[in-house]
Amino acid sequence: MLKQHPRALSYIFFTEMWERIGFYTLMAILVLYMDRVLGWSDSRKGDWYGLFLAMCYFFPLVGGWLGDRVFGRLKTVRAGAVLMSLGYVGLALSSPSQTTSFKLGLLLIAVGTGIFKVNMSVLVGNIYRDRPQLKDAGFNIYYMGVNLGAMVAPLIATVNNAVFNSYHLSFWVSAVGLVLALVIFQAGKLHLSAADDLALRKEELAAAREKRELSTGSAGERPTTINPEPDFSGRILALIILFAIVILFWVAFYQNGFALTLFAARSTVIKSWLRPETYQFFEPFFILALTPVMLLLFDRLHQKEKEPSTPRKIFLGMLVMTAAMFIMVMAGLSGGNRDLNIMSPLWLISTYFVVTIAEILISPMGLSYVSKVAPSRIGGLMMGGWYLAIAFGSYGSGLLGKLYSRFPHHQFFLLLAGLLGLAAVLVGLSIRKLERYSR
Repeated sequence: MLKQHPRALSYIFFTEMWERIGFYTLMAILVLYMDRVLGWSDSRKGDWYGLFLAMCYFFPLVGGWLGDRVFGRLKTVRAGAVLMSLGYVGLALSSPSQTTSFKLGLLLIAVGTGIFKVNMSVLVGNIYRDRPQLKDAGFNIYYMGVNLGAMVAPLIATVNNAVFNSYHLSFWVSAVGLVLALVIFQAGKLHLSAADDLALRKEELAAAREKRELSTGSAGERPTTINPEPDFSGRILALIILFAIVILFWVAFYQNGFALTLFAARSTVIKSWLRPETYQFFEPFFILALTPVMLLLFDRLHQKEKEPSTPRKIFLGMLVMTAAMFIMVMAGLSGGNRDLNIMSPLWLISTYFVVTIAEILISPMGLSYVSKVAPSRIGGLMMGGWYLAIAFGSYGSGLLGKLYSRFPHHQFFLLLAGLLGLAAVLVGLSIRKLERYSR
């Protein structure tokens, strides 16, 4: 199956894997570090958790513009990796008496993550220009690289905490991960350069300018103009509709680092091999296990001309995510509301299993949809819009997470289920509009 895909995908895969090892090592311990080392309240933790994630997904707008118009994809990706590595060093040097280093580190990581992620996503879409039929599969493979890193990261954090009792060591590991990502990306420069659309556009503009000069000088013809892509405004509207709806998904999804982590720490049985930070291993593990199965399923459906459209996959994902929140409703009613370490780990593990199915149906499919629908001259900006939607959702996850301790936990998860049900209804109502441009 991989033989059909461009060589550049392997460099993108492993670059993203090491970058995600850094990021998800941080995500596995961020709330625990603020809780146990810095001693912050749930309310303050919620503010900083939501703000950090929101910045991570706001700065792709800036990164998209830099990649589209200023530096190109490759230079912007390298700059993002450097900023992230410096940010992790800042966290490693932080302490209860040195929170400025902690806050500055989070800012550098957020900016670096933002400008890195969006341009990596655009690069994936660009390498499939000559084989668009493989784009959905390509984004799923790329997403496996993301989750391979995300799976390893909580294990690193678990070992560091269990053996060395050190969150700071995990921050240093994150910094090393970014250095390795940068080395791999640089090694693939030869294969990736062709996907840097800013460089290609400059070449095309120079060629077009030369052609106009020749035609004007020889025949006195008027300069030719490039026709805009068909239904430009309609495509933008379809993307805005999707961006607005998926905000509700991300509000629920990013409870994995907040409410679900607090449920693991306060309500679930803690074992030597299964600590609160370990639970974030399961979702990326399930991603790696289930993605090939779902790819095979969709490939067979495609051969029978029955594969759901990308918007319909997103619709199904919303329904599945709603079901995941109902599992946590039942967990709360079954004893989780009491904040005693008595609950079976299977409640959280089964929730992560269902969340994973929803994530596969929504996150890589959303990236693929943007790549298909966005007008090429603002592809980076529109990919930034997708991440901006994640920014609003992730900030909302922190704001909503502040309520986790204020009323029974089953009511908290029931509220999330209601928001996801609303999102599913909105996707269903917009399905024809969304499908119009994704064929």
